[in-house]
Amino acid sequence: MILINLLPHREAARKRRRETFYASLGAAALAGGLIAGAAYVWYEAQISGQQAKNTYLQSEITKLEAEIKEISTLQTEIAALRARQQAVEDLQGDRNLPVHLMNELVRQLPDGVYLASMKQENQAVTLQGVAQSNERVSELLRNLGNNSPWLVKPELVEITAGTVALSPRDQRRVANFTMRIGVKRPTDAQKPPPGAIPVASPAAKG
Repeated sequence: MILINLLPHREAARKRRRETFYASLGAAALAGGLIAGAAYVWYEAQISGQQAKNTYLQSEITKLEAEIKEISTLQTEIAALRARQQAVEDLQGDRNLPVHLMNELVRQLPDGVYLASMKQENQAVTLQGVAQSNERVSELLRNLGNNSPWLVKPELVEITAGTVALSPRDQRRVANFTMRIGVKRPTDAQKPPPGAIPVASPAAKG
């Protein structure tokens, strides 16, 4: 028996193709929506995580800045305390400065040189005196510059010729001089010179 389809099969095929196309399109749209939603959720999670990290880092930076400021304040206070300590040590050392100055002048003054006056301003001392000759003045300058740990940078300010009357008939020629020298504080005099190698004590070697 031969069966003959009298229905419009072409229209039915088109309808099935349309339904299949719309179903595929709906499935693709749904899959796209799901993928987009998943990507949005993932990006939101990443952004939230990064914002949390940024907030944590900012809080840590704020703490670190506060600590740095505190350290800077402590360093300023330490520097001020050291300056005060140095000032106190200088004042204590300056009390004995005239003693060291007089001792050194007595030790370094050569024969034939006599001091008439001495004036101190801060760490500079001006000496005025009389010498038997210019050579005696030069010797005094060498002694003050090379042989004294307390006196530094002797400088001849002025030297003039003069006479001294030992008796009505005996007058001798002399050299009147003015010189300036620097005086070290005890704390500076006890410091080793730059470049010096410290010597270990016997106790430290043992």
